[in-house]
Amino acid sequence: MTAPLETSFVEPDAEAIAGLEGRLVAFVTPDGAMDPLARRVDRLTRKALTRLVESETFTKAKPGSSHVLAFPAGLAAEAVQVIKLARRPGPEAARKAGAEIAKAGVAKPVTVLAGPLGNVADLALGLSLRAYDFTAYRSVKDEDAAAAEPVPATVMAKDAAAAAEAFAPLAAQAEGVFFTRDLVNEPANVLTTTEFAERLAALRDVGLEVEVLEEAALEKLGMRTLLAVGQGSESPSKVVVMQWKGGGDEAPFALVGKGVVFDTGGISIKPAAGMEEMTMDMGGAGVVSGVMKTLALRKAKANVVGLVGLVENMPDGKATRPGDVVKTMKGDTVEVINTDAEGRLVLADVLWYAQERFNPTGMIDLATLTGAVIIALGHQNAGVFSNDEELVGAFLKAADSESEGAWRLPLGPAYDKQLKSRIADISNVGGRPAGSITAAQFLKRFVKDGTPWIHLDIAGVAYDGKGTDLVNKGATGWGVRALDRLIRDKFEA
Repeated sequence: MTAPLETSFVEPDAEAIAGLEGRLVAFVTPDGAMDPLARRVDRLTRKALTRLVESETFTKAKPGSSHVLAFPAGLAAEAVQVIKLARRPGPEAARKAGAEIAKAGVAKPVTVLAGPLGNVADLALGLSLRAYDFTAYRSVKDEDAAAAEPVPATVMAKDAAAAAEAFAPLAAQAEGVFFTRDLVNEPANVLTTTEFAERLAALRDVGLEVEVLEEAALEKLGMRTLLAVGQGSESPSKVVVMQWKGGGDEAPFALVGKGVVFDTGGISIKPAAGMEEMTMDMGGAGVVSGVMKTLALRKAKANVVGLVGLVENMPDGKATRPGDVVKTMKGDTVEVINTDAEGRLVLADVLWYAQERFNPTGMIDLATLTGAVIIALGHQNAGVFSNDEELVGAFLKAADSESEGAWRLPLGPAYDKQLKSRIADISNVGGRPAGSITAAQFLKRFVKDGTPWIHLDIAGVAYDGKGTDLVNKGATGWGVRALDRLIRDKFEA
């Protein structure tokens, strides 16, 4: 990724404004009211802000929109960005305001005159998240080398110390999002299963306990469905277990992620068009990894274990065939009708292993599992499936507070009929109708009675080719903030 912003918070200093370089950001309410810092800018620029605010351009603009005054007279700054502040801005509006600042560019220092804004930490989070750009494989010219250095982003706010304290856990959250985005954006020739496991092993440096289970150990455990997915690849299958022990002696909460580092569809090969995006089929494992990093960085007072199944789904003489029957760690047999329905085979074994080893208080799995969920919900919402009202209610509340779209879809025994197999206990697909639901129903078979569980199908939200408010383009990091909030609210309260 690009170098992160170097965010700091300082007390308001109207006298210093004239000499500040880079870009200044001021806020004006819909009725044109300015706080003292914005009024100071207005006086120094000989009423340039007043002329803008009284113009039709500003009065007809929607709240949250921004307007740039370039090379303003009376200031050392190269530009003043004026953002039309929403009435009574909440956390979401503050994050969007921060994103508007980043959209205008962060190559040079930015000073935010945040006088009228109460949610300063959220503004700084939005600024950080939108400033991210994945640049690892772009050639850098010598004159652009300075762009690799962190860029100062200074926020002038009342009670700067309190603002900095409020931002600290959000900064950890942003680091987790960036880690997820980096993983998801990486090409598959770089992010092999081995490289992925090595990057997770490096999280020991931030305090996580990390264990990498190799193929021999997986075979001994009976994870044959997971191994069946990866057996056509030169890249060895692995399961990585990350533990954060920030609570007492209670059992941990478990996060489980699908980590298919590249998905050709196997023998049931995908069409060529768009297959390059299957580098993001490890998005679920990426989110779990980002959450675990966030928890460690902010020293969360909870016990959480993250487990990711890392495989590559390739066509090969050794690859699993349609019609093969494989046995899960649980002991159920699965007839593989379609080798492109591989994520559920990975998760089945890892979910069972998580419960057998850790007896978790609850469990959430994440996977870019089905194209059907995109048909149902588009790119605005993840599909949510659950067997527990309390847990799913807490998650949906957390997702809403972080503005990460999530929509609950049904489960039920009627869908099991679609998964019947003629020769095995279960089939890995149930046909086109209700494709995302039957996939979730398949996974439910590997959740023990009494274990609160949520399945998140993130195929539509893990990656965005057009960009969103808080994402430039590419990997979104969706879910890191919602899951961090869930753990904070439900397990650390």
